[in-house]
Amino acid sequence: MLGEDLEWFITLAELERVGAAAERLHLTQPTLSRMLGRLERRLGVELFDRRGKRIVLNEFGRIYYEQARRAQAELDTAAKSIADLNSPANGVVRLSFLHSFGGWLVPQLVGEFRRGSARITFALRQGAAEMVNDDVLSGTSDLGIVSPRPTMSGIGWRGLLRQRLALAVPADHRLVGRRQVRLDEVSDEDFITMHPGYGMRRIVDQLSAAADLRPRISFEASDLVTVAGLVAAGLGVGVLPEEDPGPANAPRVAGAKAEARLAGPVLIPLADAGATREVGLVWSAATPASGAARRFRDFTEDWAQRRRGIP
Repeated sequence: MLGEDLEWFITLAELERVGAAAERLHLTQPTLSRMLGRLERRLGVELFDRRGKRIVLNEFGRIYYEQARRAQAELDTAAKSIADLNSPANGVVRLSFLHSFGGWLVPQLVGEFRRGSARITFALRQGAAEMVNDDVLSGTSDLGIVSPRPTMSGIGWRGLLRQRLALAVPADHRLVGRRQVRLDEVSDEDFITMHPGYGMRRIVDQLSAAADLRPRISFEASDLVTVAGLVAAGLGVGVLPEEDPGPANAPRVAGAKAEARLAGPVLIPLADAGATREVGLVWSAATPASGAARRFRDFTEDWAQRRRGIP
């Protein structure tokens, strides 16, 4: 049965009146009656019981109607997917991301993307790594930007960049001036970390376990800007990415030129193995992406390759 047959049959089955169905379909009653007769002859059964001027679905008709509705829904979905693929310049990308990416990475990606796809809009949502992963699995968001790489199944992943990690210390700390430092060298100091469930907290916990260190946590925060501020205030030490912390709150890097320094903690590169933060794009592996989401996903791959110097 073709899509056109589905439409007229479903309309006739729901109205159960040839005249009303013909009017809605912009057909004549004789034409619609002939179409129904051809279908019934092809199937070898009558689909309606005739009751005067009214027709009523019988047992055969009800079976055919239910299958026709399912088939029509599948065809509608296919048509939408084709249209979406053919014209992906419109649409909305629902994007979840970590708070720490809101000051630099997300604006950079969305800004560059929108310069070539201005008609695609974004619905943004910020939260912890667990929330971002849950969003893409549940369908709340099309895509997420998260770190570290999720460990649960059902999530697609594309690496965007890898950041080196550094120990963040106050400006008057005893280690300022060092070119590198190991995490176990501050085992007796207070630590400032993210709350459990956040990506950087998971990374710090893993680094601490590898260094056989049980950090004494004095403060927990929900964004890296707060961690940096508390460290700068002399309330403890922390672990932060070396690069791209955000222009308004960029910490000072040990050894940087004086004129480039801004108020904040000093960052000393960590010498520990695995002291990096991998940042990537995630999506549900089980749910087909919209054209707009696919377009943004492809853009981020090109962006990551340009960042790595791949032509």
